Amino acid sequence: MIVHKNQVVTLGQFIIERQADFPYAKGELSRLLRDIGIASKIVNREVNKAGLVDILGEAGEINIQGENVKKLDVFANEQFISALTSGGECCAVGSEENEHVVDINSLVSKNAKYVVAIDPLDGSSNIDVNVSIGTIFSIYRRTSLSGPGTLQDFMQRGTEQVAAGYVIYGSSTMLVYTTGRGVNGFTLDPSIGEFCLSHPNMKIPKEGNIYSINEGNYVHFPDGIKKYIKYCQEDHKPSNRPYSSRYIGSLVADFHRNLIKGGIFIYPATAKSPKGKLRLLYECNPIAFIIEQAGGKASNGFKRILEIEPKDLHQRTPLIIGSLQMVEKAEDFMLKFSPAEVQV
Repeated sequence: MIVHKNQVVTLGQFIIERQADFPYAKGELSRLLRDIGIASKIVNREVNKAGLVDILGEAGEINIQGENVKKLDVFANEQFISALTSGGECCAVGSEENEHVVDINSLVSKNAKYVVAIDPLDGSSNIDVNVSIGTIFSIYRRTSLSGPGTLQDFMQRGTEQVAAGYVIYGSSTMLVYTTGRGVNGFTLDPSIGEFCLSHPNMKIPKEGNIYSINEGNYVHFPDGIKKYIKYCQEDHKPSNRPYSSRYIGSLVADFHRNLIKGGIFIYPATAKSPKGKLRLLYECNPIAFIIEQAGGKASNGFKRILEIEPKDLHQRTPLIIGSLQMVEKAEDFMLKFSPAEVQV
């Protein structure tokens, strides 16, 4: 695709121009990405006026993760499922907010080729305090032949993703996605209601100077992570240390900053969460796909995230993700100081 200088390229235009990369899709994947983009605009509208309407606070429910469900969580989940249902290109949805796979049982969807795993509103604990939140999504080709989508359709390694992305609702709203041919970012222009290409061919620096981790849990971290944090804090001018500590507490926001500036995000296993806390299918796999396409790396400390075999819709995993050299250094510390904690 040739983009002329100063030419505005919308998400819809970009997707159509890239459609030739997927001759097997016959337009379905393009329409599916379009549906996700439309739903994200609706969610963005509600996020931006959250202080003006009754969608702040908790909905009085507990989701499958044992977490309080925020009202905006429920709204976002409903919007994305509705958009994916009406679009007809998706036969099932795996959502953080639903215990089981949501079967999209409609005449147009029953033989659709794709399933979508989604975290409709990542970082929702920050909703009430006006901190950036986001949406994370992952798209797979179904493994079943026809009919309703099944849990088995989702039990695929991250290497099998055909597309993945996230939306960050912040000072500006951005949609970043990959189909395995680089990473591109689109910023929402509210004056025309369109996502416009703003960050073409995104690449993460191989080395950065930011580390992102909740140091409040330091005493519960594996020894390898404790040692790596101390390494980040050491004064060593040749390697530009000490690094800066930046932690927002919203995965999308922390990841987005590090993707642009270079850095590492770590959410390790702890004594309280020995298998990690982030979900493999709809949090870790999508952003791992993105970071690898941007030249970075994603690991659980010992193994490539995209090669982990999923066993459960809400499976959790430790996560170390970001600039290639920083992640490899963290892995070195894990292998040296936490060999008994190997996660597969």
